[in-house]
Amino acid sequence: MFKKLFGKKEEVPSTVTVHSPITGTLVQLDEVPDPVFSQKMMGDGMAIKPDEGVVVSPVDGEIIQLFPTKHAIGIRAKNGAEILIHIGLETVGMNGEGFTAHISEGTKVRVGDKLVEFDIPLVEEKASSTITPIIITNGDSISSINKQSVGKVQAGQSPIMEITAK
Repeated sequence: MFKKLFGKKEEVPSTVTVHSPITGTLVQLDEVPDPVFSQKMMGDGMAIKPDEGVVVSPVDGEIIQLFPTKHAIGIRAKNGAEILIHIGLETVGMNGEGFTAHISEGTKVRVGDKLVEFDIPLVEEKASSTITPIIITNGDSISSINKQSVGKVQAGQSPIMEITAK
């Protein structure tokens, strides 16, 4: 009981490692066939060409946004970095068809927790691409983003970026 009352507050890390939220191939953002992402209009980051239709949490943190169509998730990492995972391109028009969410806004998550499942063949049929951008949306609060080299990545295991908050 006294430990709860007088225990030290959890240290907030300034740097967090972002793990791949999807198993697939990690690519640079400029390879995303959508200028909103490739020209970093929403922020910097990386993208993944998925091999599997499962999205897991890339960081320990909290779900701050789950779009009603379940095609995009916002997560706040412990250092305050806000990460947007946008499943596919032009997927908002699918109105949630083929997407199953396993979390809701306010859910606390750990690296590897399942967030959303999606039907890759359906996304390929109904959207313009399955490529999934992972964007840091609050770049003005970030002092550095160190990206890993491109290649095959495993969901919840492969580090793809290190983000340091100001």
